[in-house]
Amino acid sequence: MHRAYMPVMDHKAFISQLSPDTLAALSAVENAAGLRHLAGHTALIGALALWIALGWPLWQVAVLLQGIAICFLFTLEHETTHKTPFRNAPLNEWVGRICGVLLLLPFEWFRYFHLAHHRHTNDPDKDPELLSGMKPETWGDYIRHVSGLPYWLGMARVTRDNARGRMDASYIPGRARPRIIREARVMLAIYAGVLASLAFTPLLFWICLLPVLVGQPFLRLYLLAEHGRCAFVSNMLENTRTTYTNRIVRFLAWNMPYHIEHHTLPNVPFHQLPALHAHMQGHHGVTQAGYAAFTADYARDLR
Repeated sequence: MHRAYMPVMDHKAFISQLSPDTLAALSAVENAAGLRHLAGHTALIGALALWIALGWPLWQVAVLLQGIAICFLFTLEHETTHKTPFRNAPLNEWVGRICGVLLLLPFEWFRYFHLAHHRHTNDPDKDPELLSGMKPETWGDYIRHVSGLPYWLGMARVTRDNARGRMDASYIPGRARPRIIREARVMLAIYAGVLASLAFTPLLFWICLLPVLVGQPFLRLYLLAEHGRCAFVSNMLENTRTTYTNRIVRFLAWNMPYHIEHHTLPNVPFHQLPALHAHMQGHHGVTQAGYAAFTADYARDLR
């Protein structure tokens, strides 16, 4: 994996170099930027759904594009766990919950899973992402991981167990259990309604269910680049990767390819990450010139 240069400091030392005014400007949360971005992402999904529903030429291609567009709502749900896409707190919560339903990723549960990941980034003994087997090292594990099937099966089990109140993860506080249980039960009721609707019309299958199945592998490949093959150390400049990519990917991923930046200052909203990236020049420990290059490098090291 490509290293731009070895960092001369850790992320805490970098933060200490930023002035209070700069930190305040970078951390300012607003509604306008998030609403514009949400409108664009939602419009894309709506347009692709119409293309599929009306059977316009090359609608099969639209199914794949729709899957990618919906699956990358993961990056928005991820941001809402930090309460940064929108200044309005209820808007953050409801956008996160809706994304969670679309992705079979319970928002209330994921908030605590993800915050534990931030507290223990790339710690083999404590990071829940590593403990859940999300970093494959063999070709067999890699193919299974990228297929998305372990994700769907794992999240189905989590949602089922949450609905039953069977949560034993240490990162889930007792006060959150009632919310997590209630959310899981509502999600299961929604899914039951979706399945029932298929008896009357296959529309949801074609514009949502099939697309997320074919789109999930692209999200899996993208997520591997965030920490895959990074050092098992506490320094965010070394245990996380920033990937240089094009505007389309940055749009779909809500600027999360600037991932060192995000882990260094998680309270910086997505629209300010390019500015934080500019401040961080010369301190990135691990970077990659594109996701195709990362995937090729990762595959070469598989056993």
